Amino acid sequence: MKDHLTVSLMPQPVCSFCGRAKKDTDLLVSGGEAHICDVCIEQAHHILQKETNTKKPASAETPTLTLIKPVEMKEFLDQYVVGQEEAKRVLSVAVYNHYKRLNQQDDQDGVLIEKSNILLVGETGTGKTYLAKTIAKILQVPFAIADATVLTEAGYVGEDVENVLTALLQAADYEVALAERGIVYIDEIDKISRRSDNPSITRDVGGEGVQQALLKMLEGSIVNIPPQGGRKHPEQKLVSIRTDNILFICGGSFDGIQRIISNRLQQKTVGFQSNFDETPHEVISPLQYITPQDLKAFGLIPELIGRLPLITALQPLDRQTIYRILTEPKNALTKQYQKLMHMEGTELVFTEDALNYIVDKTLQTKLGARGLRAVCETLMTDLMFDLPSNPKPKVFIDLPYIKEKYETSKFGKLKAA
Repeated sequence: MKDHLTVSLMPQPVCSFCGRAKKDTDLLVSGGEAHICDVCIEQAHHILQKETNTKKPASAETPTLTLIKPVEMKEFLDQYVVGQEEAKRVLSVAVYNHYKRLNQQDDQDGVLIEKSNILLVGETGTGKTYLAKTIAKILQVPFAIADATVLTEAGYVGEDVENVLTALLQAADYEVALAERGIVYIDEIDKISRRSDNPSITRDVGGEGVQQALLKMLEGSIVNIPPQGGRKHPEQKLVSIRTDNILFICGGSFDGIQRIISNRLQQKTVGFQSNFDETPHEVISPLQYITPQDLKAFGLIPELIGRLPLITALQPLDRQTIYRILTEPKNALTKQYQKLMHMEGTELVFTEDALNYIVDKTLQTKLGARGLRAVCETLMTDLMFDLPSNPKPKVFIDLPYIKEKYETSKFGKLKAA
């Protein structure tokens, strides 16, 4: 009787976390004087998974990238981009080294591979943006293109510099770990040059102010960005992105920098005699001799130039290159028009004389590859307007047809005037 009374007075075990009695749980695990129920075990498991994923290093979250050798990248670029051999080689090597940095497992030997951001300099229509868009087709990491012309210093009308990374985050489907391994192309970087070579007491909100805001982002820092872009406000939810492993490629035409380079090379004579080197620099574009000193004179601050160690110049397009652009690449303009006409059931044939005429008129525009499309669209508009209503099995684009369309176009009328 005494033993029976003692057992009935013993307290029933309860969960030490939520207080549930044993009869209210499916399982109650005991350990010493503590107990935990199946519900709390499951909750603890979820918490452990969440914390583990948060603290897991990026190398463990993302798979190892397959290294695409520089030669293979350049061979791919050659299918779409004509000429610009140096720029294609520089881009291929930079992307390859970027992959190797991301695949770096540890730094036990104390050697850390630093990234080398790139600056592409070239006249309008030479293929800076097109190069970036083409190489994005074979990248295994997120890629985004941003425009520097809309950027202003924080607090002014325009977009904050941090919004450059918003497009990258969207390209990564809002996966921060993936975005932190991506590549960003900042176009029109020359448009944020310093408005005056001398520092001013007034703010340069769209020039030097933007350059200063870009410094930390290019080098490597933690940037807080609004996921949907736009201005920040105190109650907005922000996403933190580390830029240490993001490769930045900047491009710009730097209109007028050729004069700065030529003056440095003493191509321009002053006085009655000249004693400079008679090497015909004018035959080759002065851009191939560009140095950080020239960029500083143009209006980039030294700190920004130092964060763009790889500077490569794209050469102006000559007649032969423009002809190849018109006919050779996979998406050449002639092939695009032939495909459009094929969808109408028409075979389109360009004669050699017509192609040469188009190239000659494109050179007169001095707009590079952009001028090529402008001329072609003007010449082909009437055909593309009439053909769907009057289909033909085969159409020849010859010199008389092209000449007639050009002389009656705005280009021809302007020349006649």
